[in-house]
Amino acid sequence: MDIYQTIIRPVITEKSTMQSDFHSDFRGGAYTFEVHPDANKVQIRDAVEKIYRVKVLGVRTLNKSGKLRRFRQSFGKSKATKRAVVVLDSNSAIDLF
Repeated sequence: MDIYQTIIRPVITEKSTMQSDFHSDFRGGAYTFEVHPDANKVQIRDAVEKIYRVKVLGVRTLNKSGKLRRFRQSFGKSKATKRAVVVLDSNSAIDLF
């Protein structure tokens, strides 16, 4: 899988912005990305390191199932997504804005 197909987009929410600002002595911030559903942690780590030129310490993934939504008189389902929280080295940072 191509690295540009692995990472779909960064997720910009209030929680993910607060996680990216957190830095300790041993690790940098955590950034959240929407990723391809078939991507594993190794592929995500390699893609983030090559695209943003940073050092990744860890990757946490979560699968969000689609929710049942109401559209006028019928019901539908929002799409299921996979997200990855990438923890960077203390000397690395990603400028998303």
